[in-house]
Amino acid sequence: MNDATLFGISTAWIIANVWSLLTALVVLAAGWFLAKIVSRQVATLLSQKLKRDVTIGPLVGQVIRYAVLFVTIIVVLGQFGVQTASILAVLGAAGLAVALALQGTLSNIAAGIMLLFLRPFNVGDYIDAEGTVGTVVEVGLFATILRTQEGVFLFAPNSKLSNARIINYTREPSRIVEMKFTVPRNADLARVRAALAEGLNSAHMPANAKPEVLVDTLGDSSVTLAVRVPVRSQDWTQARSDLQEKLRAILDDANGFVSAAA
Repeated sequence: MNDATLFGISTAWIIANVWSLLTALVVLAAGWFLAKIVSRQVATLLSQKLKRDVTIGPLVGQVIRYAVLFVTIIVVLGQFGVQTASILAVLGAAGLAVALALQGTLSNIAAGIMLLFLRPFNVGDYIDAEGTVGTVVEVGLFATILRTQEGVFLFAPNSKLSNARIINYTREPSRIVEMKFTVPRNADLARVRAALAEGLNSAHMPANAKPEVLVDTLGDSSVTLAVRVPVRSQDWTQARSDLQEKLRAILDDANGFVSAAA
């Protein structure tokens, strides 16, 4: 078969199937846009129904998007007379081979589902997963997107996060800011506590919360005290800076802590 004959056969096939080709293109375009719109609407609806939970929505939306695209491809192949039942059988066998070749990718999907089920963190939480540190932006089907304190984009595979020891700094409504300092051994601890209780009040503290002053260690000539102030978790960094400034100002008047017998 020469090139002219091959070209003639190809042209004849295109002319004979032009309607099927146009239909296939339309179905592909419609399926692509439909998958995008449906996945977005489902993600938004789930976020609204689940009390504004923005963690589960994007992941379910991605699953629906890939499902719609898969059905679209099956429909397109059906336009050309391809037996979809045989395709599904072939895809099943191919899927097994691909699964063996892409064990890492599939483990990310399984890990993403486990993260969604166990919920060690939600979107907006600040976490440390054995060196992977940042604020969770999105939990995807294959990976989790985070943003560091410096505003850097961080793409972490789900399998790495699911196998890591995760510290969630914002899971609880409040955290403790702890600061240590020393005073002379003969200092009046009652005056110290009174001054700190008055001076370390912060707008970042939860309602009815109070700082506590504990004796940490006793030295030969000094006493190390630990101040523990509960603050709202999302304000911890700023609250720590503010409280340290206040503590320094209070300690500048350290002579007032020395007892009269000193």
